[in-house]
Amino acid sequence: MTFPDDEQMISGIRRVLDGAVASLSAAGARDEALAEYVPERRVFGVPRKPVLRPLGRVWRLGVFLLGADGTLYETGLTTRALEAGRPAYQSASAEQRRAYRAAATRGRFPHGETVNFDAVRVELDSIRMAGGRLFVDGDQARVRWNPTAEPVDFASYLTDRVELLAEPPAGA
Repeated sequence: MTFPDDEQMISGIRRVLDGAVASLSAAGARDEALAEYVPERRVFGVPRKPVLRPLGRVWRLGVFLLGADGTLYETGLTTRALEAGRPAYQSASAEQRRAYRAAATRGRFPHGETVNFDAVRVELDSIRMAGGRLFVDGDQARVRWNPTAEPVDFASYLTDRVELLAEPPAGA
């Protein structure tokens, strides 16, 4: 269900995203890999280990990832393509992180590459009904970047994040 002003608001969000893509591209801003986690499975009876399958490149903008085509994602999980090392059996979460690093390596990402996965695409056409980090408050797009923080204006939030990525502070 869309409201009469939704089309105008959605086109405003798209203009902000297009401006962000143009600024980040022009600045040669650092991007990261986007991937899909493919769990362990059997192919023709042969076991295949989990792998992070490459989907493209994105810019990390706080709680969002932005593709060069203007597609917006909510961040999911992140790992690095590193040697997994030996199992230490210290904790279940440490072993899960080790497994993700191994899956990134199997995905043939360069050593040390930051890999984002389980990112959720933000569907702008149904933004009013969405319950994610980008939401509609009255007739304004807002960001819930932290569960305890006051929501902020989406355009302002994205502009700040683009500036930080395009021109990082000294030493960052």
